[in-house]
This record gives sequence, C-alpha cells and structure tokens, in this order.
Amino acid sequence: MSAPLIVLLVLLAAALAALAAWQVARRRRREAAKRAVVQTLAPGDQRIALVLNPVKAQAPAARTLLAEACELAGWDPPLILETTRQSPGYEQARRAVELGADVVLAGGGDGTVREVARALANSPAALGLLPLGTGNLLARNLGIPVADLAASVRTALHGDQRRIDMGNIDLLDAVTGERHSSTFLVMGGIGLDAEVIAATRDDLKKRVGWLAYSEAGVRLLPGRRTKMSISLDGEPHQVRKVRSILFANLGRLPAGIDFIPEAKMDDGLLDVVIMSPRSLAGWLWVAGKVVTRYPRDIPVIDYRRARTVEIRVAHPTETQLDGDLTGAATSVRVEVDPQALLVRAPSPDQQHPRLPGSYPLARSSARAGRRN
Repeated sequence: MSAPLIVLLVLLAAALAALAAWQVARRRRREAAKRAVVQTLAPGDQRIALVLNPVKAQAPAARTLLAEACELAGWDPPLILETTRQSPGYEQARRAVELGADVVLAGGGDGTVREVARALANSPAALGLLPLGTGNLLARNLGIPVADLAASVRTALHGDQRRIDMGNIDLLDAVTGERHSSTFLVMGGIGLDAEVIAATRDDLKKRVGWLAYSEAGVRLLPGRRTKMSISLDGEPHQVRKVRSILFANLGRLPAGIDFIPEAKMDDGLLDVVIMSPRSLAGWLWVAGKVVTRYPRDIPVIDYRRARTVEIRVAHPTETQLDGDLTGAATSVRVEVDPQALLVRAPSPDQQHPRLPGSYPLARSSARAGRRN
C-alpha cells in the first residue's frame, strides 16, 4: 500500500472518529438542554401557547423543546399556532388568549414578536420570547440569551414577570394617501436607519446575521440631510436638517451596544434621538459618543424625551419599527402606551441579574397550584 493511500486512510479514519464524537456530544448537549428546561420549571399549572414562524431554521427545535418541557412538567401540551405570510401572528395570539393561555410565546423574529405583543397589549396574558430571528431586539434588551434556545424556553415558562411600555404609531403617506397604524417595543425611526434596513442584502443577512446592516450603513452614510419638522408633547413644530429621527422605548442594539443608555422600558416616556451629521467626521463623532458614553452633548446628535412625537417631511421617507420596514411616510405620530405589556424575563436562578420592577412567577401566576 502506498504512503499517500495510508495517509488518506488515516485522515478518513480521523474524520469518522471526529464525526462520531461530535454526534455523541451533540446528543448529550440536547439531553442536557432538556433537563435544564425541566429542572427550573415553576410549580403549578400553566396554559402555554406558542405562535411560531415555521420558516425559521430553529422552528422545529423550538416546537420540540417546548412540548417536552410541558410534558415533563405535567402540564397540558402547548397550543401551537403557526404564522403565515397573510397572518403574521396577531390573529394567532388573539386566539390563544381567547382559549385561556397564561403565556403566549412568540417564536420568530422581531416582526413576529411585535404582532404577538400587539394582541397581548393591556391583557393579563404574558409574552414569552423564543428569539429565532436576526436582530431579536426585545430579547436582547430583556437579557434573554438569544443563542440558547433551551434557556429561552426556561425563561418563557419560569422567568420573572414585569410590565413594560409599548409604542403606538400612525403613518401617513400624503402622496399615495396610504395610512396605517402599528405598534413597536424597542425602537422605530424615519430616515437613514430605515434606508439602511431597506438596502441590506438578504443573502448577506442570512450568512452573517445583524452584521449585514453595517455593510449597508457604510454605503449610505455619505447621503444628504433631509428637512424634517418635529414636535414633542404638542409643542410647536421645529424644522431641522437631519439624517434620521429615532423614537425608542429601549436602547440596546446587537453586539451589546447601548445606543440610548438612559432609556427605560417602564417610565412612560419615549427617548427621541435626532441625528444630523453632514459628513463622515460627524458620524465618527456620533460613534465615539455612543461607544465611550461621552456624557456631554455634541451638536450632531440630540437626545430628548416625550410622551408623544409628531414628525412631518415634504417627501415620502422610509420608516422602520423594531428593524422591520413599515413603508414610506410624510407624517408620523408616535405615542407611548405605559406598561401595556406583561413580559417574562430571566429570573435570578437563571444566573441573570434581576430586572428592576420584576417579580417571581411563582408568586404571581394566576393559575399557580391549580393542578394537584
């Protein structure tokens, strides 16, 4: 037998051994994940529903983990309702509430989360998060580990509960006459931020996730500013030349960037960010302030707080909510809905810091102890 053939056989044997070891390790990790979910489940019965986007890569795993967790806890099987392109989550979540769900899990990206939250607003049912998307903005802000599906299931079934604000928005395109309303949980905007989302390549986003937005951002930074008229809490409109206006309930972005460090999810206020750089130097100034948390004001970025925000622009301009495009608009009106949504967040026994104002599920579940 020739030396090259021997080397080839040795390499093949090593590859097969490595594959076998990987499969064993994967099986052990899955079993450990199942045990981890069950070991921290809350006592008492809960009615669980999952609104699931079936096209997400981890959708089958989310379905399996949740069903096994409910079975091992002695609960009824979860009600699983799949979204469609025509019905992205609102109707499914309303049905879950009507059927008596204590917690409705949103299994998908930020769009699915927003639709489910819209259905749960100002109701006693809690929102649980199984982050299966690219940005997963609300999950990141709540401290849910977006790369650990088992931990997300654990949080949704056993986490602490707290109420957070939501944002309501009315959009009008005076050119086409199109008008629509929606809600958001983390952050919306008009201008450059929405243009970046529109310009992001889908194929790149599938390969590198949220990092794909940076490629589009670099391409669009040199653009011109736009005149926008803005009014906060009913004050007279002021005309500003800006690149983007953001209105936020929460301020943490992917990669752990606290874009608005002072933003609070339950203070009944929106944090408004007006960005007006004219050049690359201006954007570097903004980046430096955000990254270093420079405490003083700089001319190219302005932070304000308000309960209502009105924005007008002469020409239809792109808008976005929680990272999803919501169309072009000439008029935007935003209003906060204080503490409208009950959410589940990581509890102390999940080795995450307790969020201000949260309280344990075991003391708050309306159905705790229902089953003997």
